[in-house]
Amino acid sequence: MNWLVLAICSMVLSLPATSLSAATRLTLLTYNAEGAGLNHGKPMDETLAVLRAADADLAGLQELRALAPSCWRDLCPPVGPAVAPRLAAAVGMHLHEQRHQAPVTWANAVLSRFPFVAATPNDTGVVIEVDGRRVAVFNIHPDDYPYQPFQLLDIPYYGQPGLDTAEQAVRVAKETRGEALRLLLEDIESAAGTDAQVIFGDFNEPSHLDWTERAAAAGIHPMAVPFPLSRALEALGFADALRAIYPDEVAKPAYTWSAEAQRDDPTVHHDRVDFILVRGRGLSVESVTILGEKAPEADLVVTPWPSDHRAVRAVIRIE
Repeated sequence: MNWLVLAICSMVLSLPATSLSAATRLTLLTYNAEGAGLNHGKPMDETLAVLRAADADLAGLQELRALAPSCWRDLCPPVGPAVAPRLAAAVGMHLHEQRHQAPVTWANAVLSRFPFVAATPNDTGVVIEVDGRRVAVFNIHPDDYPYQPFQLLDIPYYGQPGLDTAEQAVRVAKETRGEALRLLLEDIESAAGTDAQVIFGDFNEPSHLDWTERAAAAGIHPMAVPFPLSRALEALGFADALRAIYPDEVAKPAYTWSAEAQRDDPTVHHDRVDFILVRGRGLSVESVTILGEKAPEADLVVTPWPSDHRAVRAVIRIE
């Protein structure tokens, strides 16, 4: 080995390793696109406008195929081609279409500015690498039938029975989404070695952080309910990004559904069912924005708004 090679090797060995002390900042988006226009004959450009306004590094999208014409109760398979490949190509992002359907996803996809390293065993998520860190990204869409807020308020929904107590609501919520939670928890465990974890999703279940005694006293929700999906993930150390920034559930209900119904519509109970949850050493939430059709419901307005769900955008920092 001549002196030049030795000098080059010495220089390489003396260079500092890729530092993880520099912070990684990521913009996240969760969005139920309601078929990205397929259900109502809307152009895909409207959904693209939402993605471009969010300008996310990572996005968990749900309902990227059309509803079946025979959609009924808990039997509602997606039909036709997914629009996910066209959306990803249009915004220049990597795409992972999730193969698993009910009970944990429904025409879901993850879009990323960073290449995918691997999918989780139950395909509830993927792992990416950014700035030398590995981040696990999960994206779920559990069953919406039966729907406990409607059951508690006696709002008709495909003939589901009514409920009277919070205890009943918790029991039925566990029966409805317990299998989805089991699959997600298995995948979270499989990604235990990652530096941070993000969960996107339309949970089709509210949060125990919203259905509180204070919210009930304010007339926002009928009673306090310790909904099990959000509680189980909180117990694992996941933080609700929106509540990290806006802890007052009365001052900022942050309804994400329904973006189509009027506030006084007796057939709907407005609620927050779309979430970004985060966990990781040195991880903090810097900001959260609701995207939607009009203010004050939305912090960032995009018109025309193409979905019955509003989207949630969060900026996180990983030290």
